[in-house]
Amino acid sequence: MAAWNQNIWRHLFTDKYAIEKAVTATTTATNVPTPFLIIPKREPVEECTTPIPTSNNQDVKPIFPNAPHRETLPAPATTPPSATSCDPSDNENGLYEEFNRVSQLFRTAFAEQQQQQQLRASQQMDSSNDLVLDPNSGAIVPVPPPQEYGGHWNGNDAVGYEGSSSSGGNMTLAKRNRLKELVRVKDLSLKDQRHYREVVRRTRLIYDSLRVLATAEEERRMMLTDWRKARGDLRASTLMKTCGLWLNRDKRIVGAIPGVFVGDVFLYRMELCVVGLHGQTQAGIDYLPASMSSNGEPIATSVIVSGGYEDDMDDGDVIIYSGHGGQDKHSRQVFHQKLEGGNLALERSMHYGIEVRVIRGLRYDGTATAASKVYVYDGLYRIMDCWFDVGKSGFGVYKYKLFRVDGQAKMGSAVLKEACMLRKDPLCFKPVCCLSLDISHRRENVAIRLFNDIDKSNEPLCYEYLPKTNFPPMVFHQTGNAMGCECVDGCVEGCFCAMKNGGEFPYNQSGILLRGKPIIFECGPFCRCPPHCRNRVTQKGLKSRLEVFRSRETGWGVRSLDLIQAGAFICEYTGVILTRQQAQILTMNGDALIYPNRFTDRWAEWGDISLINSNYVRPSFPSIPPLDFALDVSRLRNVACYMSHSTSPNVLVQFVLYDHNNLMFPHLMLFAMESIPPMRELSLDYGVTDDWTGKLAICN
Repeated sequence: MAAWNQNIWRHLFTDKYAIEKAVTATTTATNVPTPFLIIPKREPVEECTTPIPTSNNQDVKPIFPNAPHRETLPAPATTPPSATSCDPSDNENGLYEEFNRVSQLFRTAFAEQQQQQQLRASQQMDSSNDLVLDPNSGAIVPVPPPQEYGGHWNGNDAVGYEGSSSSGGNMTLAKRNRLKELVRVKDLSLKDQRHYREVVRRTRLIYDSLRVLATAEEERRMMLTDWRKARGDLRASTLMKTCGLWLNRDKRIVGAIPGVFVGDVFLYRMELCVVGLHGQTQAGIDYLPASMSSNGEPIATSVIVSGGYEDDMDDGDVIIYSGHGGQDKHSRQVFHQKLEGGNLALERSMHYGIEVRVIRGLRYDGTATAASKVYVYDGLYRIMDCWFDVGKSGFGVYKYKLFRVDGQAKMGSAVLKEACMLRKDPLCFKPVCCLSLDISHRRENVAIRLFNDIDKSNEPLCYEYLPKTNFPPMVFHQTGNAMGCECVDGCVEGCFCAMKNGGEFPYNQSGILLRGKPIIFECGPFCRCPPHCRNRVTQKGLKSRLEVFRSRETGWGVRSLDLIQAGAFICEYTGVILTRQQAQILTMNGDALIYPNRFTDRWAEWGDISLINSNYVRPSFPSIPPLDFALDVSRLRNVACYMSHSTSPNVLVQFVLYDHNNLMFPHLMLFAMESIPPMRELSLDYGVTDDWTGKLAICN
């Protein structure tokens, strides 16, 4: 009997129907009620069943040298009524006895395989930094790299090859369905890494722009009809999918997604699908179904760890991950989990030595974003063990032990926790390196910390903090038409200030910038609306808790202790206004000047939906004359002066007027171009270099 059992359970995960056969046969022989019944279920048909042309891939033949032989088993026998009972009190002693027996058989059958798997993993990790556990894994299809590098982004780029890359490639147009091949991208050149990062950045920029515009439309609709929650994230993802702008849809990428960095934060789950990080809109396990796999094996590619299962354990680098299924709508385990779908795919990934991406869903209570839950990409993990156990609720649960791959960047979830601790206690981390708790000396709404753990420099303390730009008196004397709105309870559609902005408000109800414009008119001293008016965003001052820090790469830099939502106002770039003649004199003396007309037009990228709407026209109203002044930051400055330069910035400059109407002297307001995680450096595109020094017009 023991030998017969061992032979049956040897195929426990080689074929999922073998479990059902073994449990049913053992139950008949011993008259012990079985704890669960595996009912074969069809794999999900994904999104689009349009046949995929294969003319371009004639030379690519999937090979599976390591794929185990799958025996054809007869249909499962009928289970007695007691076997499908979900009440843990029924036959309690027999239930737990059978669960323990099944678990022991599971461990015995795969003990040798797991030892070999762990041995290969340790040898691979010791000998190389390559993330491939099994280079000849039959679950991954070798795809030849493209021949030419496109050098531009057309909204449909996707990644899909395994092997070295020295010149990159113009990727295949993204399909609206997902193909069978599993591929891994590795050994990208620096040029390729920058290219794919820019692809992801622009894709997220389009997504956020669409989401914000859709939310504003829903807000206007809710004012006319009954209230309902705006779901701009769903509308944005649907539009992008219709236009073929979802990334990485032509191949199933195993491992890291090119252009997505460890620590990247996503405010909405649909955004994970848009960039190809996790393809399931609801399920926590993303996998290639067996019906779509060339070797007939489901393979998992990513998981979301959000604490939704009571048997989960998360220690950061080590995760005990519970399988999918068996829960009711209140997230209570009420059924036994089955070895199918994502659960089987995780075991197959362990068998083939394929790493999975881990995204953590975390509750976030921040002042700079309305999101109550965020998703953080924490890197690659390997599945080193899996077993079947009785969960806390008394029902069968499949568990998987995941280990984080060494040599990766710090986990984004750990960074979020550290930033949360710093918000509560600014001296909890390296207190000796905190040179000041507030360099603004309470001139801002929130404190700005100064931190240096690199050297002994304390340069920012040598300047006087300037919270608002210092305009010359003549700017306020030339106010022009000093008129304002007559709104008493807050600006409404069609008011005077809305007309000044082209007939629409520049912000939504949450204060998020809808689209960039040449200039924005906010309500000012001549308006009757109250301070909480939706059209008074930038003049309310700083909200995010910023930190000036010392960096080895950029000198002084700026980062936030808060998560900054895409389109949110950050701060003003302040200084003393100088005319052209005054600026020329100070430049000869070598003083630090910032020229507003040299900032690139990054504002035009925020809200640009030309890839969605062919009739989209870049905003040109209200127009402003060429700016012919400079900001002197040699003696008076604020936190914005320490932002570093980047050709792919995460912060844009938007010109705003509110305290005067002189178009030649606007305020320089800074907004987030993307969702910026805590402790990530803020960067601007300062544009052309200084004529005299040959350096960027940046004070540090």
